[in-house]
This record gives sequence, C-alpha cells and structure tokens, in this order.
Amino acid sequence: MSSILHLDLDSFFVSCERLLDSKLNNRPVLIGGTSDRGVVASCSYEARAFGVHSAMPMKMARQLCPHAVVIRGNSGTYSKFSDIVTDVIRSNSPRFEKSSIDEFYIDTTGMDRFYGTYKWSQELRTQIMKESGLPISFGLSTGKTTAKIGTGEAKPNNFMKIDEGEEKPFLAPLPVRKMPMIGSKTNQKLHLMGIQKIQTIQEMPVELMTRVLGKNGHSIWEKAQGIDNDPITTYHERKSISIERTFEKDTTDIAKLKSILTAMAENLSYQLRNGNKLSGCVTVRVRYSDFITESKQQHIPYTSLDNKLIETVLSLFQALYNRRVLVRLIGVRFSKLVGGNHQINLFDDSEELINLYQALDSIRNRYGQDAVKRVVAMGSKGIGRSSNPFNGQPIVIPAHRRA
Repeated sequence: MSSILHLDLDSFFVSCERLLDSKLNNRPVLIGGTSDRGVVASCSYEARAFGVHSAMPMKMARQLCPHAVVIRGNSGTYSKFSDIVTDVIRSNSPRFEKSSIDEFYIDTTGMDRFYGTYKWSQELRTQIMKESGLPISFGLSTGKTTAKIGTGEAKPNNFMKIDEGEEKPFLAPLPVRKMPMIGSKTNQKLHLMGIQKIQTIQEMPVELMTRVLGKNGHSIWEKAQGIDNDPITTYHERKSISIERTFEKDTTDIAKLKSILTAMAENLSYQLRNGNKLSGCVTVRVRYSDFITESKQQHIPYTSLDNKLIETVLSLFQALYNRRVLVRLIGVRFSKLVGGNHQINLFDDSEELINLYQALDSIRNRYGQDAVKRVVAMGSKGIGRSSNPFNGQPIVIPAHRRA
C-alpha cells in the first residue's frame, strides 16, 4: 500500500510577513491588491474569523475587517522562503512534488520497512520549522487526496495521520467542498442534488455520479471511497522558458517582427499561468543577417500577465533594434521564474483583469492556445508549444521553427 505525505505552509504569505515584522503577530492581516479594486491573495486566521477569504474583493474584506493591516505583498520574498523549505525537503527525500509555492507531496512508500513513516514526517516538519521559521502542517495517508484533506483538518500548525482502512470513515462526515476536485460550481450542483457530505457520495452508485458530472464524477466517487492512485509528479525547477524563430527570408518588416514578438510573449505568458509560474526578468534576442547577435534584458516585478510582459518585450525590442539591418532570428526569454499559484498575481491586479485572464485561459485550455489571440498577433501561427513545461516531465527542446 502506498504512503503519501502532504505538507502545507500555514497562511504562507502572512507567515513570511510576520517573520519580517513581529508587530503583525496576532493581528488580522490582508495581503493583496491595496486599492478597492484589488483582490485578497492571502489572509491571516484572525482575518478569517471575520469572514474574509482568499480571492475576495479587497473592498469587501476591509468592510468585514476594518482594523486589518493591508500589505501589498512581495513575491520575491515569498519565493526565497519557499526555496528554503524546498531545499530541506529535497535533502531528506528525492521523490517529492512541489504542487505550489507553499504545498508539497512526498512519496513515503516503503519507508516503514526501515523507519517509522509517521515519526520521520514529524521530524521533517520540525526541521522545516527550525530552518525556515515558518509554521507548517501535514497529513499522512494512503493517497494524495486523503493526505491533503488531512492537512486541512489538522491546521493550523499541526499534523494528522489517516491509517489504511480509515480513509472512508475519516472522509464521511466532511462537507463535499473539502475535496480538492470540487470547486464552487460542482459544489453548487451537488448541493442542488441534496449532497452536502462526502458520505452521501460514498453511498451513491458510481454510475449516477458519472451521469451527473461525467468523467470527473467517477474520479470524485473513487476519491470519496479513499481510492486514490494519482502518482507523485517528481519536482524539478525550470529556470527559464523561451521561444525563438528563424526566418526563411531575412526581413526588416517592423510590423511583422512586432506581431511575432507579441505572439511569443502572449504564448509564454500563457505557459507561465498554466504552470503556476511568474517571471521576474524578460530578455529579447535579435540575430541579424550578418550573424551578429544582440540581446537586452529587463528585471520586472514578478508577473505572468500578457499586458505587462508584452509591453516589456516591445520596449526592449524598440531599444535593441537600431541597426536597420535585415533580421534573421528573433527570440523572447522569461527567466527568474518563481513557483506558486496565481495568488501572487493578486498583489496588484484588479478583479476584472484577473477574471478576464482566467476566462481567456479557460478557452485556450479547451480549444488550444491559438484559440484566443490579440489582433496584432493574428498573423503569427505555430508559436510555442501546447504542452505544460512545468509538469515535472523531461523538458523537450524543439528545433527552431521557421517562418
């Protein structure tokens, strides 16, 4: 039987800020966009007691908790703390998955033959807290879903073990929304069917769940039974992503070059969001017909949003392309990548903009990444890849495409 450990740093962004400023301890803290149009990226447990939660409009959060301390957030700082935790886990277990900036899975299968898994997990947690100064909780069980839910039940700053055979009774009394696969829409649909507890799913015929929710319904039913064979996706850190294009015929067509650069930046931005990554450095590269190659780079606040990255790419190209010589190759690279979910984007972006990007990415995920493009990039086809470069699989480096 497999054994999976799930670790989750408690109120991670808030905990990092409290390490830097102890005056924030025991006070309600909101992190995110500081304007009324901003969104809450993270909040302390003290703020949650007033009904505040992540992704809530900042204006509403301030109304619910007017005495809260509001902080814009610093993704670079949080990434450094995340790296400390990642290094501790890596030094103790080579087989782990980093599912977000503050969340990890470790495959501890077979460890009981040599050492008590539960004891080892507690010692790892102690080491993480000692070296990072951050509170962390864990759940230990036979699968990823039960372990993750166990972590949620153990929080804050605690741990829990769900033994083999105890998965179903542990899950049964919990609300269906506690299952990681169940979002707000699925939760609403289940509630309309009168399904509020996981036990009800356990007692339902799998055929009914499949008929109502499709393939996802079958998976939810299995996980409600404590059946979870999802593998650990071994973690590796990607330092940068890039796209280059070599032209069949050298060109000085500025409109064409800008169109392709826009398409490149748009594609790479989508890859970042799809892989829960952000970039802090943009590089534009130009190779001329005489094979002289020049590049310029610019450090930027961490982001994965098209509008900011495209603006930077075009600005760099404007500064770079001054020889007025035929161009043979152009390329864009995003580096200084940091891990984490899209919450970091909430530090300075409005709710409307975030919703727009989520809607556009949903269309791309369903119909392909070329399904939605800016008008200026419409003439550029076949830019980039369709796979996720951050999913733990070996990196495939394609040959230069030609235009």
